[in-house]
Amino acid sequence: MTRFGADEAGRGPALGSMFAGAVAVADPDYLPDGVADSKQLSRARRAKLYEQLCDDDRIRTAVAEIPTDWIDDPETDMNTLTVEAQAEALTEVVSAGDSGVVDACDTSESRFARRVADAVPATIEITAEHGADDEYRIVAAASIVAKVARDRHVDALAERYGTVGSGYPSDPATREFLEEYVTAHGRLPDCARKSWGTCTDVLAAAEQTGLDGF
Repeated sequence: MTRFGADEAGRGPALGSMFAGAVAVADPDYLPDGVADSKQLSRARRAKLYEQLCDDDRIRTAVAEIPTDWIDDPETDMNTLTVEAQAEALTEVVSAGDSGVVDACDTSESRFARRVADAVPATIEITAEHGADDEYRIVAAASIVAKVARDRHVDALAERYGTVGSGYPSDPATREFLEEYVTAHGRLPDCARKSWGTCTDVLAAAEQTGLDGF
């Protein structure tokens, strides 16, 4: 029976997509040495482990992307989108009867597990836990897959726009990018999560500055 794990990266940034990663393997011992929660690893180490995971025929990996326009849709919410992303990634790697663990992104772990299981076509057994990427190597592996996808996505944004920082609201480089872009173009960039407070604040501040000029 195959074991699987799923986790996401990019729930909190003000820029760019969210990604979910899923990993499935018949024997967790097949996972490469050094697998750990992606947040504990350097970018270079994550990238190396990602290649090892993807290059091993015994390990199945998948990624699902949730773009900014989905995130900004007022008809949904981040918990629902995380369920959809994890379910989409898991669908690519699991078969009926498999069991595994996913990182819970809901106050109720059991509710999150049930929602993900219901969204996967195959009948599988899911346990959801907060901080699962710290406790289970299979979930840590999934976190690496998701985080590397997010890293590459941010790299692509930087190639298009210049320095964008990490995309997180706490990153001064991200705020500077947003402020300069709005000043130059009078609107938020397409990569911005326009419903995020950071983005609405930057836009409102620019509009107020324009009004103060009259």
